[in-house]
Amino acid sequence: MSNTTTDVAVCPECEGSVAVADVERGEIVQCPDCGAELEVTNTDPVTLQLAPEEEEDWGE
Repeated sequence: MSNTTTDVAVCPECEGSVAVADVERGEIVQCPDCGAELEVTNTDPVTLQLAPEEEEDWGE
């Protein structure tokens, strides 16, 4: 038996349900409905926002 806690958060992009288990603030999860990458901004309750786009580092 595991101690995994599953929460359901709302995708800010498509408003779909995103099931997340044992996440930490700053973790990136993916929406199963629209595929958006989402960042966990809070864990109690779990809230999500669109993850920042990573910019290419061209050695500057």
